[in-house]
Order: sequence, then structure tokens, then C-alpha cells
Amino acid sequence: MFAQHFLDSIHKAIDSFDLTIIDKMAATLAAVRERGGRLFIVGSGGGAGHASHATNDFRKICGFEAYCPSDNVSELTARINDEGWDVSYSNWLIGSRLRAEDGILVFSVGGGSVNPPVSVNLVKVLQLAKARGASITGVVGRNGGYTAEIADACVVVPSIDEALITPIVEGLQAVVWHLLVSHPVLSMNKGRWEELGGSVAKSA
Repeated sequence: MFAQHFLDSIHKAIDSFDLTIIDKMAATLAAVRERGGRLFIVGSGGGAGHASHATNDFRKICGFEAYCPSDNVSELTARINDEGWDVSYSNWLIGSRLRAEDGILVFSVGGGSVNPPVSVNLVKVLQLAKARGASITGVVGRNGGYTAEIADACVVVPSIDEALITPIVEGLQAVVWHLLVSHPVLSMNKGRWEELGGSVAKSA
């Protein structure tokens, strides 16, 4: 049964996580907030959707000054048109004056690659962040790629089934960032349903 196989693969991937890395990610992100840094969350495709959602959560639940470059479609498409896709995110960050106090959080299935060039827009972001001394974190798949190579803390979702790499990685990226925003060292505010708790009338 496919559903059983898919969910078994999810369980195997989760069981392989190094929980100390997740705690290190939480501590790294908390340090960004404590020193007054901003958090920039980046991804392409499904990762861009995650970045937008996660930006909301880190701002609302964790009190970060957080931003997602792909949220401003007018600026993003102008930069792509005028400067090219490869530098669209990094030039956005240059315009935002990325500095050492800031942090980068990457969502990518492969983590990017310098050679051969893959997800070059993310690679350029990582190179800029490294050059400026910003903290780098990520949730990626496969072997982690360039993100895992240079990150301060990075969760790598293993390839349990080569036919299901993208859905498993992207599905678990959402799990990991929700874990992070719920983590005691990061969480500052409860979600609406957590606030309501048992006060919601069962007859509603």
C-alpha cells in the first residue's frame, strides 16, 4: 500500500534526525534574536512557500524581525528581469544591508551546489552570508549540499526513497520549523488555539 510506504518513509527519516543538531539550530537562531539581528528566510519553489509561512511564525510566535525575499513579488521579478535569477536573492539582501548580526535560514531539497551549479540563487545567498559573518541555518535534503557544508547548524533529511525525495524533504521541513518555533528557547507567544486551550466549548 503506497500510503503505508510513504508514512513509513517519513518515520524512518524522522528517526534518523540528530536531535542535538535541532537544538543547536534553535540556539543559533535564538542568538540572532538576542543580539538584535534580523532573520532572512529563503527558498525556491516549495521552499519559497515554506519561507513565507515560516517568516510569519518566527515573527508572530518568536518575536523575530524576520523577512522573506520572495514575498515581494514586484521587487523579486524586477530583479530577475534586470539582474538575473542567480543574484535576485543576494542582491535583495545587499539592499537590505545584511550584516554579521543577522541570520539566514534556508529551505532547499538539495541544499544547492557550486559545481555543478544548482540552486545558484541560494548559493549566492550563502556566500554573501558567509562573507559578512551572518549565521547560517538550514533544513535540506539529499546530502545537504552547499548549505550543510557551510552552515552553523543544518538538519539534513535523508533520502529514504529516491522516488520520494522532494515530498518527504519538503514535508519534514514544515515539521522542523514548527518544532523550532515551538522550542522553549525560541517561543515567546502561543498560537491562538494554544491560548484557548480547554476553554473552547465542546458544544460549539
